[in-house]
Amino acid sequence: MSDRSVVVDVERLVAGGVGLSRRDDGRVVLVDGGLPGERLEVSVIERRGSEHGRIIKVITPSLGRIEPECPHVIEGCGGCDLAHLRHDAQLVAKVDIVSDALRRLGRWKEPVVRVGATLDPWGFRTTLRAAVVGGRAGLRMGSSHDVLTLSSCAVAHPLLEELLVNGDFGAATEVTLRVGTATGERIAVVTPSASGVRLPSDVLVIGVDELKAGRRAWIHEEVAGRVWRISAESFFQTRPDGAEALVNVVAQMAADILEDSTRDQPTLVDAYCGVGLFAGSLLAGRERWRAVAAERGRSSVADAKVNLADLDVRVVGTSIERFRVPSADLVIADPSRAGLGRKAVKVLAAAEADRFLLVSCDPAAAGRDVALLASEGYQPIEAVVVDMFPHTHHVEVVTRLDRVPNS
Repeated sequence: MSDRSVVVDVERLVAGGVGLSRRDDGRVVLVDGGLPGERLEVSVIERRGSEHGRIIKVITPSLGRIEPECPHVIEGCGGCDLAHLRHDAQLVAKVDIVSDALRRLGRWKEPVVRVGATLDPWGFRTTLRAAVVGGRAGLRMGSSHDVLTLSSCAVAHPLLEELLVNGDFGAATEVTLRVGTATGERIAVVTPSASGVRLPSDVLVIGVDELKAGRRAWIHEEVAGRVWRISAESFFQTRPDGAEALVNVVAQMAADILEDSTRDQPTLVDAYCGVGLFAGSLLAGRERWRAVAAERGRSSVADAKVNLADLDVRVVGTSIERFRVPSADLVIADPSRAGLGRKAVKVLAAAEADRFLLVSCDPAAAGRDVALLASEGYQPIEAVVVDMFPHTHHVEVVTRLDRVPNS
């Protein structure tokens, strides 16, 4: 593999946040950090059958290109890979990325994509995994395994930033920090053990070795008017206002189904339910409804059983591929970054729900899953982008699909 310098024009951002650009001869080069409308000099290397470029010089900058506000991004921190793009332009770019994925991969000719609630782009992260070097926590440099220790973090919630910047993590190699903004509770999960860790006295410090030995530990957070138990090993969204924004989008998309009084014993299937966020938020106050919530992670299953104990919800510990799905009126699925895939789509489509709400954290996975659901008789209606992760290429998208009659 040899590096070579070429000049390219960036057309658009695509899934993964890279700039799709073309050489003068029309060949495609994917450029890290490239922005739409830019002309760049890049060094090119062949990787996995595609050409990838690293910026040498910005010949013609995008109108949206800015100097990153965080000094650590300027130093090379890889945590915020779109910090060089103005925030309003990030939202436009993310809608374009989602639309492109739904069109190309989802085979949706004219996708309807809109932006959901605007979330604060600073001080929002309540969960963060960091590397540890010499007792100090830090983040990886862009395209590198090197660790940059931090004196500040512009996207971390203050309760978390204090631990990230000032914590002494002893001989640890990694730490996951999580805080509850409504409760003030804080937890540090340290790899391999908590030995030698020094943090403020209010922080619950637990080693991965203790978790493997069966110890349980959790914090609580408030979202959508409910308090949620979130264990050290359970998945939860990285910001509570973002979790609430997702709940609001899902509730709006499901409103007519949820309020339909003609349905007999209406049922919700909440797939990949995590700690029970969607079932708990949507069914609270709806006594006619019942739900089956399915989740593979043992820790999340335990939390969901606690969080949903006051509702008519049966929590099932299973992978979706092995899930015996019941007939349902509404299905909500919030899979991992890889998406549903063919087997899970087959299982969930067997519920024959009138509506399927797909919550995706990767545009390409959303596109693939929409195409698979369409093959099972579901028509995409609209998609809403929720910008959970400002200054990064990551984005959440909620897609509504309705079952085609007689399909």
